Amino acid sequence: MAKIEKSAPKKPDGRKNNGGARENAGRLPFQPTDSERKQVEALSGYGLPIEQIAVLVRDGIDTDTLRKHFAQELISGKAKANGQVGKTLFQKVMAGDTTAAIWWSKTQMRWKEVQQHEITGADGAPIEFRKIERVVVK
Repeated sequence: MAKIEKSAPKKPDGRKNNGGARENAGRLPFQPTDSERKQVEALSGYGLPIEQIAVLVRDGIDTDTLRKHFAQELISGKAKANGQVGKTLFQKVMAGDTTAAIWWSKTQMRWKEVQQHEITGADGAPIEFRKIERVVVK
């Protein structure tokens, strides 16, 4: 009797299937939803670290998955929040809020407060040393 050899099933593109996982086996690829995109953008804007944002998406996703699928939302969330805070601060400065104006001038205009401390002798004269001792403690 002749031996019948089975050939490996072919893939849709005509290549041989050389074994491995069953077709359609395993986890489906991650596909973010529009609501998840909005959630990630908002959480990024609120200043949450990436590790905490990842825990809050679905039942938790890996941080690499978060970075891969939500890179734009992570960037734009922070940028939008910074823009809103900057707008509010600017409005306070323009309305005459002294604290806001001081903070703005130090961070945006690179102004700084300089304090100099000089130590002198009596009436501004140089400091005089009358006796310098070396003490050895046993």
